[in-house]
Amino acid sequence: MSPSTAAKRSRSSDKPKQKGQQTKAAIIDAALSLATQMGLEGLSIGALAEVMHMSKSGVFAHFGSREELQISVVHEYHTRFEQEVFYPALQAPRGLPRLRALFNNWMKRTSIEIDSGCIYISGAIEFEDRVGPVRDALMESVNIWLAAMRRAIDMAIEEGHLRPDTDATQMAFEIHALILALHYEARFLYRPDSLRRAVTAFERIIESNSNPQAVPATPAPKARRKRAESATT
Repeated sequence: MSPSTAAKRSRSSDKPKQKGQQTKAAIIDAALSLATQMGLEGLSIGALAEVMHMSKSGVFAHFGSREELQISVVHEYHTRFEQEVFYPALQAPRGLPRLRALFNNWMKRTSIEIDSGCIYISGAIEFEDRVGPVRDALMESVNIWLAAMRRAIDMAIEEGHLRPDTDATQMAFEIHALILALHYEARFLYRPDSLRRAVTAFERIIESNSNPQAVPATPAPKARRKRAESATT
């Protein structure tokens, strides 16, 4: 067999795999949309097959079980959360700017999820007392995110933006708590000022832990600042 023939056969055999991966990704996308509205427990192979215009056996072939489908949805939600909230914040300087970026990105996502729903919150309610792989996947995802928030707080302390005696664990708890309160106030009580109050609460948390000895950033000399401004316009 010539190298060109082997290459053609290899590409041909890859096509079904690629198509299968694309189909699975489309199923997960549809499942995530359903889960944000109905919860992870609302997912079923039958409902998903109907949405995808597929047979139940066709959907089942990609996951094998409802539990595997639920775990795939949790992982996809976590991936999107990182892409929208965590990774963009890494472009901000270490310390308080990065912590603010994390919170601001979180607020942007939350403002959308007030209408659609949050897998982390609904999943915690559904699986709070149910031991198993789905709960484990949810816990792992939430803990990864909270650890990232805690690291941002630690960096803000190291950079001198927050007081050296700041209780980073307590601060992370309070920031997380206000997000949970925001969802409750906005989604359950329909209070229109919930987002504004969450931002106010965050600023109070920052203010109560701010380092009075922190040195503000030195402004650039006027001539250099003008050149920088002209370079960006």
